[in-house]
Amino acid sequence: MKAVYLDCFAGISGNMLLGAFLQLGVPQKHLEQELHKLITGDEFELHVSDVMKNGIQAKYVDVEVKGTGAEFESKSKDDGEHGHTHEHGGHDHVHRHDFGHTPEHLHRAHVHRSMLDIRRMIEDSELSDAVKKKSIAIFSCLAEAEGKVHGMPMEKVHFHEVGATDSIVDIVGAAVCLEYLEIEKIFVSRVNTGSGFVKCAHGTMMVPAPATAELLNGFPFYHAADEKELTTPTGAAVIHALAEFSDNIPYEFEGSSVAYGAGSWDLSIPNVLRVYFGEFKGTRGQNRYILETNIDDMNPQNFGYIYERLFAAGCLDAWSTPIYMKKNRPAYMLSVLTDAENKEACTEIILQETTSLGIRVLAVDERIEATRRTAHVDTPYGEVNCKIGAYRGHIVSVSAEYDDCRRLAEEKQVPLKKVRFAALAELNRRLGE
Repeated sequence: MKAVYLDCFAGISGNMLLGAFLQLGVPQKHLEQELHKLITGDEFELHVSDVMKNGIQAKYVDVEVKGTGAEFESKSKDDGEHGHTHEHGGHDHVHRHDFGHTPEHLHRAHVHRSMLDIRRMIEDSELSDAVKKKSIAIFSCLAEAEGKVHGMPMEKVHFHEVGATDSIVDIVGAAVCLEYLEIEKIFVSRVNTGSGFVKCAHGTMMVPAPATAELLNGFPFYHAADEKELTTPTGAAVIHALAEFSDNIPYEFEGSSVAYGAGSWDLSIPNVLRVYFGEFKGTRGQNRYILETNIDDMNPQNFGYIYERLFAAGCLDAWSTPIYMKKNRPAYMLSVLTDAENKEACTEIILQETTSLGIRVLAVDERIEATRRTAHVDTPYGEVNCKIGAYRGHIVSVSAEYDDCRRLAEEKQVPLKKVRFAALAELNRRLGE
C-alpha cells in the first residue's frame, strides 16, 4: 500500500502539509477543482510558490480568503498577530496560534461555523466518500479538542478557527491529496511543537497552544530550536485523526520520493515539513494483538457462536486449542487475533460470552503475509471463488472457497469434494500448472 512518513523536525501545519503534497505531484488545478465542490472560487484563492528554507527548496501554500466579510491585515512575522476567533459564552476569544506557518497577510473571515455546520457542508458536497470521511474525522478531532479546552461539548463549540475558509482548505485539501496519491497509511515522527509564549487578545499563551497539546496526547513531542509556535492545531488534528507514531521510518517502508512543505518563519533550522512517500510492504506488529484465555467450565458448543460474534466485530482470526489445566483438567485456550482498532470490542465479547474472568494480551511483533488475491473460476456446477497466495513472486497456495463449494454441492446434489476438485483443476489450468 502507498504510505507517507511525516518528519516533523520543524513541526507541522495545514499549509506545510499541502505544500509537501503538491511537491509530491498533486496538481494544483485538481486540488482547487475538488475544493470548489465544497467552497466556491469566490471565497478563496491558492497562491503556491517555490521558496528556499536554509538551502532547501520547498513548496509554500498561501490561502487567500476573499469575499464579503474578509479582512486583510498586514502583520509582521514577529508580532504574533494571527487571529482565530472562538465564539464562546456570548463573547469572542481571539487565539493567535497559527503564526509561524501562515503568510504575512492575515486573512480573517467574520463567519462563524459550528462542527455541525462543517459536517453538513462536507456531507452535502460532491466530494468522494473517502475524502468526506477523512475530512470529518480531522474536523471532529479538532472540535473535540477545542471543546475540551473551552469546557463544552464539541457540538456546541462555535469557533472561527474550524469554520474559517483557510482551515477548510487545509483540512479538506489534505484529504483530497491523500486520495489523489492513493495514500492508505500515514506514519509520523516525534513532533517539534516549538516553545515559548505568544501574545493573544486576552493575554499570553504558552506553546504548544492548549488545543495542540490536547491533540498531541499519545504522540511523543518535544521543544527544540527557536522559541516559536511550530505545530498548529490543524497540523496536530491531522496527526491525531490519521497518523501512527514511528520513531524512525519503518523498515517495511520503501521510499520512492521526498517532498518539502514550507512554513512562513525563517528559523535557525529549515522550517519545512519533510514527507517521505513510498510503499508500505508489511504489517506493523504493534498494531496487532493476540487475546488469549483458558476456559474449562463452558459448553464447547458455545465456541461457534462466539466465533461468529468475534468475526462480526472485526477480528482477524480466532481459534481454540485443547489444553490441560491444573489438576489435569481438560480445557480449551481461546485465541483471537485482532488489530488495535477492534481490540476493545473483541475483549468485551470474550468477557460477555465466555466464562473467562481474565484475558492475556500479547503484542504481535511481526507478521509476515503472503500476497493474496481472489480468482473466479467456472466449473460444471457453477462459479467458485478461489484464493491464490504468493510470496516473493511465487505462488505458494491455492484453495477453493468452502462456502461456494458447499452451496453448489447442495444445489447440484453432488459430493462436496467433486466441486472442490473441479474448481482447483480449472484454476490450475488457468495458472498453467
